[in-house]
Amino acid sequence: MIEPQWKFKTVDEDSVLYLAETFNLPSTIARVMSLRGITSKTHTREFFYPKMDQLHDPFLMQDMHKAVEKILMIIKNKKTILIFGDYDVDGTTSAAFLTLFFRSLNVDIHFYIPNREKEGYGLSNQGIDYAKYIGADILITCDCGITDFDKVSYAKEKNLDVIITDHHKPAKRLPEAYAIVNPNQRGCNYPFKGLCGAGVAFKLALAICEKGDYDPQKAWRHADVVTLGIAADLVPIQDENRVIVQQGIKYMEKLTNPGISALRKTSGLWKKDITVGRIIFWITPKINAAGRLGDASRAVKLLTTQNPVLAMEIAQKLEEENNRRKDITIKITNEALYMVKTECDLENEKAIILQKNDWHPGVIGIVASRIKEIYNRPTIIIAMGKVEGKGSCRSISGFDIVDALNKCQKHLIGYGGHPIAAGLSIHPENFEEFRNIFLQISQDNINPEDLTPKIYIDSEINLEDINHRMIKFLNSMEPYGPGNMRPIF
Repeated sequence: MIEPQWKFKTVDEDSVLYLAETFNLPSTIARVMSLRGITSKTHTREFFYPKMDQLHDPFLMQDMHKAVEKILMIIKNKKTILIFGDYDVDGTTSAAFLTLFFRSLNVDIHFYIPNREKEGYGLSNQGIDYAKYIGADILITCDCGITDFDKVSYAKEKNLDVIITDHHKPAKRLPEAYAIVNPNQRGCNYPFKGLCGAGVAFKLALAICEKGDYDPQKAWRHADVVTLGIAADLVPIQDENRVIVQQGIKYMEKLTNPGISALRKTSGLWKKDITVGRIIFWITPKINAAGRLGDASRAVKLLTTQNPVLAMEIAQKLEEENNRRKDITIKITNEALYMVKTECDLENEKAIILQKNDWHPGVIGIVASRIKEIYNRPTIIIAMGKVEGKGSCRSISGFDIVDALNKCQKHLIGYGGHPIAAGLSIHPENFEEFRNIFLQISQDNINPEDLTPKIYIDSEINLEDINHRMIKFLNSMEPYGPGNMRPIF
């Protein structure tokens, strides 16, 4: 592990003084609040007392009107909808949420989750064929689709309308879908860009409730499922996400979803408080295990069943698979660490790119994260097959890995994701050239000081400041998570 640098966060001292005087606060508390932008009575009320009416108008999102009108027509005419979700936690929770929501509207709803190894990431021809087989009139994607040009064209050939709900960074052009609901697409003026796939699906449901004159509680009652996606995708626990997560945790505590209750039991969280951290480390890995080593659709079945016995059976099976996943991950991580020491020139290379034929594609994302954390440099781990390799990419702050992949796209079959986490597919014969180009891009765009990890400190604290008032303040800042991490003193 590289020894991190400790640095104080930069704060507006005038703002700290104003908060301390206005609200009669100790300077330590005032500093923490200022760093989070809680600098007025309005900000204070919104942060410490988040309410459902703080959410933005869903129709501010581009194509939302078009998508909702189409879906309401489908509902009115009693037609069939297929939900197509990605195989990770965000994708499966999005699909589970929309399945539960549409069931509450008495819609003929079905879902499809692709096989990670056989179909890969994104919309698949098999899913489109399944939609036609069941007689679906529309296909709604969750957490994917924004770069699936050929697949959307294939659906059009089959006379199947596609509505894309996604949050990933799009390419310069967009698929020719019926509607694209993605706050991060060009030209979309939606005020909050930090939604995950489940968050976008949630906003679609709220828009349907508003336009179709349905009770919005039909969407809110499943905020616990959406919260799993928000936590797993590490999006900022700010703005709308903070409101949804707070409500979602309340529903988890009410035990309204048999699947989530079963996961709490198998994860040892039955009588413990629910926090975003505990969701990330104890619950969502079990959901991910469904797709990493087997059929990811089991995660949707788990989260949508009303049968507690079936829910416990699935949860226990996922617990077993997650333990097996841990063993596989340790083995591949150790192999990758050995390869870094024997094959990589870290003095002259600012990124780590590794591939091996027998690595399991279901765990390479975890391995990439661990290697990145140890060496603090962009890391790409590829499970190479005879015809195609599947890769997971993790980056460091300041280096947009999707932009880097975009510059290498002629050597890739496909790619997509976020600035700090992405996926790719590649033909084996293109690996060496891709590696060389990516290493050069990282060499040109990463400063040496960026390779030293940093721990950013909120404030110094005196021993006498650690009192009941400070503890109460820290507890009131829940839920913690990206964008609102626990303060470091």
